[in-house]
Amino acid sequence: MATVRDGEVSGSAARLPEGRYGRSADEHADRKLKIVGAVLGAALVAMVGWFGYDYVAGQRISAEMIKFDTVSDSEVKVHLEVRKKADAAGTCTLRSLAEDGTEVGRRDVRIDASGAGRTDEIYTVRTTSRATSTELTGCVADGGSSG
Repeated sequence: MATVRDGEVSGSAARLPEGRYGRSADEHADRKLKIVGAVLGAALVAMVGWFGYDYVAGQRISAEMIKFDTVSDSEVKVHLEVRKKADAAGTCTLRSLAEDGTEVGRRDVRIDASGAGRTDEIYTVRTTSRATSTELTGCVADGGSSG
């Protein structure tokens, strides 16, 4: 039998029978939070996938610097691998730096629309002093699509 002490009911009569009255308000809130979280998580995954696909598929020209060789105090040879679509043309920018980080040479390399796929070329960058590093700063397709 239930006992009353200071206005509280204790014992088996105080608890509702399991499963008889449906879910409690906390269980409803938990279920709603799980559903909202799953929907938002799926939307985030779809958005990241869409942006990734658009970035990769939207690149008409991309390039990678394979290596560079400092030939002299005034010249650097750069081996550049260019990947492009058949009708794509644009410009890739190479930059040479001195040991202290200052720019000592820059060259914009024109990529013609002829051919598609991957091409390997060696370009010469003229420098004002000895370059210790060279970098590909980026490629831009004619029409503004950067890669």
